[in-house]
Order: sequence, then C-alpha cells, then structure tokens
Amino acid sequence: MRMYDIIKNKRDNKELTKDEIEFFVKGYTDGTIPDYQASALTMAIFFNGMTEKETAILTLAMANSGDTVDLSQFENKTVDKHSTGGVGDKTTLIVAPIVASLGCIIAKMSGRGLGHTGGTVDKLESIDGFNTSLTNEDFFEQVKNIGIAVIGQTGNLTPADKKLYALRDVTATVDSIPLIASSIMSKKLAAGSHTIVLDVKCGSGAFMKTPEDAKSLAEEMVKIGKNNGRNMAAIITDMNTPLGKNIGNSLEVIEAIAVLSGNGPDDLKFVAKALATEIVALSKNINTKEASELVENAISDGSAFNKLKEWVVAQGGNGEWIKNPDNFPKAKFCEDIFAENDCYISSMNAEEIGISSVILGAGREKKDDTIDMTAGIILNKKTGDKIKKGDIIATLYTNNESSLKSAKEKFLKSLELSDIKPQEIPLIYEIVR
Repeated sequence: MRMYDIIKNKRDNKELTKDEIEFFVKGYTDGTIPDYQASALTMAIFFNGMTEKETAILTLAMANSGDTVDLSQFENKTVDKHSTGGVGDKTTLIVAPIVASLGCIIAKMSGRGLGHTGGTVDKLESIDGFNTSLTNEDFFEQVKNIGIAVIGQTGNLTPADKKLYALRDVTATVDSIPLIASSIMSKKLAAGSHTIVLDVKCGSGAFMKTPEDAKSLAEEMVKIGKNNGRNMAAIITDMNTPLGKNIGNSLEVIEAIAVLSGNGPDDLKFVAKALATEIVALSKNINTKEASELVENAISDGSAFNKLKEWVVAQGGNGEWIKNPDNFPKAKFCEDIFAENDCYISSMNAEEIGISSVILGAGREKKDDTIDMTAGIILNKKTGDKIKKGDIIATLYTNNESSLKSAKEKFLKSLELSDIKPQEIPLIYEIVR
C-alpha cells in the first residue's frame, strides 16, 4: 500500500477503506509517513470531507494508537464531560462534584489551556498543593475511594491525534468537522468512560461559529460514540459571550465554588446544571426531570460542595481554600474599565476577551509559557446589560503592570455598544441525543 494512492483517492473524493485509514494512522504515528504527505491528506479531507464510516474508522484507529484506559472495574457508572473550548468555561469544576456526589464515577483526563481558551488542569493547579500528575495506582485508588479524580492527559494517550492536531494547527486544516470530531472522540474513547456528554460551544469564542455547524459537529460525535457502545449526548451552548463573570484560573475556581455553594451567576448555573442533568439521566437511565431534581438537591443539601472539598484534599490540595476562597492569592495590579456613555452592550466578542486575559497572563501564547494563576478579568456587565456612564464594565487583574494597557485596548475592541437593547441569545441552542 502506498501513501501516494491514499492521498490521490481522497483528492478524487473516493471513500477510503479501513486498511487505508489504519495504514495512514499507524505510519504517521511511527514516523514512516512524513509530514508533507500527512498534510496533503488532511487538506484533501478538509475540502472533500469524510463519510460517517470513514470518520468512525479514523477515530477508532487514533484511539488505539497508544495507551487506553480500562475502566471496566467500575462497570457502567463511569461518566465524562467534554467541552469544545470556551472563555470562562469552568463547568467541569462544577459538574464533576455534582455527578460524583450522586454516585457517578469520574475518572477523567483533562487538558491545559492554549490560545484564548482555558484548561481544567491549569485551573485545578491554581489551588494550593493540587496534584494533577497522579500515578496510575493512585489515580485508580482515589476513584475507588471517593468516585472522582481528574488528572492531566498521559503522554501516550492517542499519540496519533497529538501529531495530527499539531500538523493541522500549522496547515490551516483545523476547521474540518470530521477531523475535529475524530480528534475529540478518539481521546474520549481511549479514556474509557461509558457515558459521555459533550458541551459543543457555538459563537465568536468557539471553533464552530454558527448553530448549524455546531449541530453538524455534535451529531457526528454522538454517532461515533454510540457506534462504539457509549451513552452519548451533546448540548450546543452559546459562546458569543463568556460564560459566567470570572475569566482566569483562580478566579474561575472561586466562581465554581460559589455555584456549588448555591450562589454564582445565572448563566453559569444554568449551563452547568443542564450538563450535570444530562449525565445523570444517561448514566442512571432515568428521565431528565428526575435527574434535574437530583442535581438541584446535590447543590442545595451541600453534598456537591462537600464532594469538591473531598476531591481537592484527596489530590493534595488545600481544603481551607475551598472553604474560604479569600485564601486564594490576589494579583498585585488591577484596573477598572468604565463606561463612557449610557447605552446597552449589544454584543461581546468572547475570543477577543479571551485573548485579553491571555495578555494579562492568564493563558499561554506558546505551549511552554508560564501562567499567572491570579490574572484574569471579572465582568460586571455582559451582553444585553444596560450601562450608565461611570459604571464599571469589567476589572482586569495581573501581576504584570505593563500588560494592562494592551489588555484594556483589546477588551474595549471586543464590545459593541448600542442605544437599543439587543435580542436575547439562547444559552442552549439544542440537545443532540
């Protein structure tokens, strides 16, 4: 078999066979297929797409390209939640303790932030002492004991996807639904959970800019999971506006604690509860009304908050920081952004706001950049809010005073103002089951 022929077949819009796809994945992973041929194939896929069968084969081949996690000892209780990436999206920190307190098993590997989107591992590491690099033995022991553990992704989980994503990132082939779907789902299948709920973001701060594209991606991923024996659902959520008010690692943990304490912003509570409800309904095979009541009770009776504390302490974190978030360190410098006129915020560009937080130090521009855990933004006003001259729209936080000017300029460019109240955008567009 020759890589030349595989490229030619996809260039001519022919369906690739199982042998051809597996030949490509194996060869690119072990280095016998060079980057230039792999990039030619991904570009052909970008333009011609893949059939449902091709995408399923590609996903499974990438899932099996390295280590896989065997969670069979926990039977069908294992659950996972994955977001396609957003700004202010700290829902894992809320959803995981809720569902674990209700008897679901969370044995999860999460990623770090890159670009304008944050990462769960970075947020957890803003908690004093929290360890995201457990040994396999410690990981499974913790899951057995308390039903929850979240660590960074292992070095040899889906190596084919790691190589392929890095290549797509520099060859303008990231925005391909089959390639995005297979990338996400290969990691989910390799990680072993039985129930998977996807949070597919849609809007200015997401890969998928339109509800139609988000639905296509959601449907593709749900099909892949169901064809591999998983319980699947995808919730399409808005990412034109950041989720919640806090953006930045420790700031987002503090906001997650607030939600689990029965407080926090309404939009974040709504989305987090919807995700938790879907997970509980699928995992326990009950209807969403029953599941929603269980989720509400887990928050109101304190069991979800207590599970968060138990989880943090089990992974070496300081539980006092969860009980009293004032223990989190504060940034040395902050600057308020004031409204100059009476008006409405008609829209916010979530991606630009995410970049503004990166400028402050809350994210990475390069993979090996060091994060300022205290840096970020607190939004006092959001899309649809009426603002008066002199109101504080947002506050910027950083330990690098020189970053404030450029971050402020970037933030202000993200806002569109109007004399007319804008039409409300739904937080949830659709649930794909």
